[in-house]
Amino acid sequence: MKNKIFSFINITGLTIGITVCMMIFLFIMNEFSVDKFHKNGDQIYRVMREYDKSKPAVPYLSGPYGPALLNDFPGQIKKAVRVEIENGLISFGNKAFNEKRLFETDGNFFTLFSFPLLIGNPENVLNNPGSVVLTENTAKKYFGSPENAMNKTIDLNKTIHLKVTGVSKDVPSNSHLNFDLVVPLSNFTHDNGFDVWINNRLFTYVLLDNGASKESVEKQFPSFMEKYMGKDMINFGFHFNLKLTALKDIYFEPLSDFDKVKHGDKKVVYIFLSIAILILLIACINFMNLSTIRAVERSKEVGLRKVMGALRNNLIWQFIGESILLTFISCALSIGLLLILMPYYDHLLGYQLIVSWNSWPIYLFLAGVIIIAGFLAGSYPAFFLSAFSPIQALKGKLRLGKGGSFFRQSLVILQFSISVFLIIGTLIIIVQMKYIKSKNPGYDETQTIVIPIDNDDFYNHMNMFKTELQNQPNINSVSMMSGEPGGFFDLQGFKAEGKNDETLKFRSEYADFEFVKTLGLKIIAGRDFSPSFPTDTAQSVLINHTAASLLGWTPAQAIGKWIRNTIRDSLNRRIVGVVEDFDFLSLKEKMDALVISPSEDKRVAVVNMRPGNITGSIKLIRDEYNRVAPVYPFEFNFQDQKFDELYKTDLRQQTILFVFAGLAIFIACLGLFGLASFTAAKRTKEIGVRKVLGSSTGNIVVLLSKDLLKPVLIATCIAIPIGYTAMNNWLNNFAYRTPLYWWIFVTAACTTILIALFTVSFKAVQAGLANPTDSLRSE
Repeated sequence: MKNKIFSFINITGLTIGITVCMMIFLFIMNEFSVDKFHKNGDQIYRVMREYDKSKPAVPYLSGPYGPALLNDFPGQIKKAVRVEIENGLISFGNKAFNEKRLFETDGNFFTLFSFPLLIGNPENVLNNPGSVVLTENTAKKYFGSPENAMNKTIDLNKTIHLKVTGVSKDVPSNSHLNFDLVVPLSNFTHDNGFDVWINNRLFTYVLLDNGASKESVEKQFPSFMEKYMGKDMINFGFHFNLKLTALKDIYFEPLSDFDKVKHGDKKVVYIFLSIAILILLIACINFMNLSTIRAVERSKEVGLRKVMGALRNNLIWQFIGESILLTFISCALSIGLLLILMPYYDHLLGYQLIVSWNSWPIYLFLAGVIIIAGFLAGSYPAFFLSAFSPIQALKGKLRLGKGGSFFRQSLVILQFSISVFLIIGTLIIIVQMKYIKSKNPGYDETQTIVIPIDNDDFYNHMNMFKTELQNQPNINSVSMMSGEPGGFFDLQGFKAEGKNDETLKFRSEYADFEFVKTLGLKIIAGRDFSPSFPTDTAQSVLINHTAASLLGWTPAQAIGKWIRNTIRDSLNRRIVGVVEDFDFLSLKEKMDALVISPSEDKRVAVVNMRPGNITGSIKLIRDEYNRVAPVYPFEFNFQDQKFDELYKTDLRQQTILFVFAGLAIFIACLGLFGLASFTAAKRTKEIGVRKVLGSSTGNIVVLLSKDLLKPVLIATCIAIPIGYTAMNNWLNNFAYRTPLYWWIFVTAACTTILIALFTVSFKAVQAGLANPTDSLRSE
């Protein structure tokens, strides 16, 4: 209470630092708790398929793998559960919902995984093909409550009648699997291609027996694959193998293409952890600095205590106790601040954090912060103050000395080095995201919408949908394709003319004749698909420039050469055209070879509209969609919105880093303001004398500012090379990256210096404008 400004600065800085630490602690605790709640989690593995040593294994297998693994590994594999993630139309009465998280699983899904059921028996809840389990939230959405949902009948895709036999608790955010409904897979095992080994479509999880090990099972996989896939691997020119990924490792494993489960990134976790430590360190430095510069004011107190018999240990514990008390107050305030900020934090993260205020780790963390931060912040001032000579202290002749000044300046340098580093990181992420967004993708993404072909009604009438739209003046072109840019492009095996028996791994796209026109691609050699050539449907392909180069041809040389998809085609197809490379993958990946075939594998409809009345065009498209698939809701995305989806993790990092960099600067400037206040107060009489002798206010401001800004300038010089190195490594994650422009570092430096200058100048101007007679009157 005697030193309100210093107390305010210390408590505010520590409160912000501890709040950030708590937010990040909850995030990290949530990240590392993913899938840890399953009873048999240590023995559960997901079976992964390896096809290329240079790329991550993929989780998709075909239907026969599960039963075959159980059959061929008796005594080693106890259970095998297949999970297919789909979306489907759920209808009952006059209600209909297009559900995106529909799980089609084997009947023992709830006995393998520990997703608790509110109603129903895990052993038999999915035994009947006509059963369905809803989550609590889905049951409320459909029927008002879990109890009301029981034994109700719903229809899946208008053809499969299902009775609600169980209701599970809502899936927690720390699960890599996230479902709204679970349906027996037995309803779909008779589909065409389900039992074809090469047709991969679902996940397979296995429970190993207590005596079995991951390594022993994996050693037997080559012979297992040879037994069931030997002929296919020869025919298709692929070599497949299997591996097991432990359930606890799935969340953090390298992300394979289009894995429909939740994944995390350990790099992001470590970045968050580093930021938390840095911000708390800045807050502790404030405390150490301000406590040390107040040493002169407290020197007489220390001297008197020593004369009265206080030992140095008593004084050390007194000052550390004060530090811990202030940290405790800050901790209490930070809990309240955290509760206010949690909804915004959840929105920033993109999901709701699980916070159990009854769990001991949270309180252990808070106790650890109070003790560690209290000791860290209070240790140097405690040892510094307790070392005073009582005689000098009581005579008022105590001086802080050059050593103390050097130490304080070193701490300010450390503070602002961290701040400048965070600003550099934020600026480079912003510049990289802007670079990616502004890069010419090589295709037309304006006035283009993407509609998923995710139901039979639309699929069966897609040609009618396309024909009707193309006759409309507002519509430029419509194409049905297997994947839009940024969407699905499978990696498949190809044989090519002049390549002997080598099997090449190229990306594939299956589309109709309007593919090139709709995306606005550029043909650089040959021609586009055309109805004028009746053989194009079965005998022709387009390739991109990269594919031609990898085959050793110029675009012109590629025309007329044959290429064959070893999985899809028995006959060779002729290359009729070469398109200029376009960014069909994320810009984190290098340009890959692409083969475009006019074959049946339609997953999306892409509609390119003419400029002008976009709202009217979308209404027209919606009306036509509702005509061919009246029960299904019309859902679409603009193609240019794909950017936010592809780089959502990087954009989220950008926002979080921006917020934390701002907090770091704010806390550092709080400390600088405290130092400026102390300096101005200690040099009041000097300033008065200088003003009497003719110094202007400007001279006084420069005098006070230059000493305080010197460590900020040094910090900037230290942070720039560190920031350059760290962010250069981050940019290496992108195949296409922005240069590290000099102005980024200059901007970071100028921003920091200007903020620091404003902070210092406020007190300096106040001191310069003061009437000198007030300070000299007591002399």
